[in-house]
Amino acid sequence: MFFAYMFVEVMSPLKSLVENSLGWNSEVFGTYAASEYILNVCGFLIIAGVILDKLGVRFSGILSAGLMVLGAGIKFIAVSDWFQDTQFAHWLGTWWVEMPASAKLASLGFMIFGCGCEMEGTNVSKILAKWFKGKEMALAMGLEMAIARIGVFGAMWISPMISNKFNGSIMAPVGFCGALLVIGLINFIIFGVMDKKFDKQLVQAGLATEEKSPEDEFHIKDLGAIFKSKMFWIVALLCVLYYSAIFPFQRYAPNFLEETLHIASDDAAHLFSCFPILAMVLTPFLGMFLDKVGKGATMLMIGSITMIACHLSFAFLLPILPYKWFALLLIVTLGVSFSLVPAALWPSVPKIINEKILGSAYCLIFWVQNIGLCLVRVLIGSLRQSTGGYLVPMITFSIFGVLAFIFSLLLKKEDKAKGYGLELPNINK
Repeated sequence: MFFAYMFVEVMSPLKSLVENSLGWNSEVFGTYAASEYILNVCGFLIIAGVILDKLGVRFSGILSAGLMVLGAGIKFIAVSDWFQDTQFAHWLGTWWVEMPASAKLASLGFMIFGCGCEMEGTNVSKILAKWFKGKEMALAMGLEMAIARIGVFGAMWISPMISNKFNGSIMAPVGFCGALLVIGLINFIIFGVMDKKFDKQLVQAGLATEEKSPEDEFHIKDLGAIFKSKMFWIVALLCVLYYSAIFPFQRYAPNFLEETLHIASDDAAHLFSCFPILAMVLTPFLGMFLDKVGKGATMLMIGSITMIACHLSFAFLLPILPYKWFALLLIVTLGVSFSLVPAALWPSVPKIINEKILGSAYCLIFWVQNIGLCLVRVLIGSLRQSTGGYLVPMITFSIFGVLAFIFSLLLKKEDKAKGYGLELPNINK
């Protein structure tokens, strides 16, 4: 997931370079960013959930890692210099002319990569729920998220450095991050061996059986139980609203800082790289707190309020006080929010969903999230292009935060009424 996060953001600090070199604009960049989710929105994640629950984490993990490598390869070709003069590129440029040929092919690669990335994210969540059941699950998920977020930090620093090293190349950083995904695929194959050994240990300890009983076997009809769950929809909508104010912002943040603070693109990328650092440091500690003390629903509310304050400050205060120290303060505070919500959100899912359909539940949450993120990234790109600034996009992010806070209130109310245990610690004493 560390390498996947790096590849997701590899072109974010290069937005100005991409627009100048490949003829893109903000709307094209927004469409390209949204393409990561298109196939997931069209139903792939539902299929991925069925694959995960029917065929297991080892098969689905290797499949998803392979899809990421394939998508990365296509995107690398799309931004390469030699592709721009090929007959295929010329043909791509003859239709939907607002979208350059390089953007069309890069979007196709990003679609395939996005299928693998989102599938792997749900796969990792089910793996951690399996390995740390009744133990430090929130800590484990927090550490995984922390390591993954180093990838965002790495992309913000390494991508401009590699590009500058190769005379403003876009190919070089994309190729570098693509090679890291190959290493990630090899790592998961190694994990598969370890997981198989773990399954044998569970059988020997009497905690699992060689064959599943009929009631533990996954059936397609079990998906109905997820869709009928009120808590599932509250969690899913909270998830999509919160992340709609984080990930699309993350894609445009370096360019926003570049224009608002009037600094170089490299400096803007380096400044925003501090965002995942605090989240990386805090999330494991928040996971430990959740495991031992609880208060997950309360943390979701605090995280949403913090995010609202940050985006409103980006919209109205930073243009008036265009200082690096103030921008850094807001970025770091947003990082606190980005620690609170994911640390509490993902470990809560096993408390409300049966284990045999847990993989499908995670995939369906990601599916709802992908629908929102796909639409929001197109929306933000259009707003940026039509208004020529970032005021309206930042206000839009704040509105998503307000809606996320409302759903966090509903979640806490439902938990109090039904006793799901979201406010209770994860460790079984």
